[in-house]
Amino acid sequence: MGELKGSCHCGAVRLSVPHAPEWVASCNCSLCSKTGWLVAYYPDDAVSVEGETVAYVWGDRMIGIHHCPTCGCGTHWKTLGEDFGKMGVHARLLEGFDVGEVEVRLTDNAN
Repeated sequence: MGELKGSCHCGAVRLSVPHAPEWVASCNCSLCSKTGWLVAYYPDDAVSVEGETVAYVWGDRMIGIHHCPTCGCGTHWKTLGEDFGKMGVHARLLEGFDVGEVEVRLTDNAN
């Protein structure tokens, strides 16, 4: 399967990624556990984000967690300084994404 597209609830922010994720992260940090994010990781230059987003920055201030200013859906995260060589995309926004078809890895970022 090739490129996948997705969007926030209202469609103002559109995403495209090169392929379906092989696995996603289910993080237990205070933000992800409240918002239900399942994160798929891709190289920064492999993801296209169109539309206005607003970044929420907290904690160690290493990443900006972007969301649509209209509907509030979290869309992706990007680093704010040091390049991690990847960014995270909220996999639940991708068209045809089925959590039952991928490995879900629990990540401990709360401790």
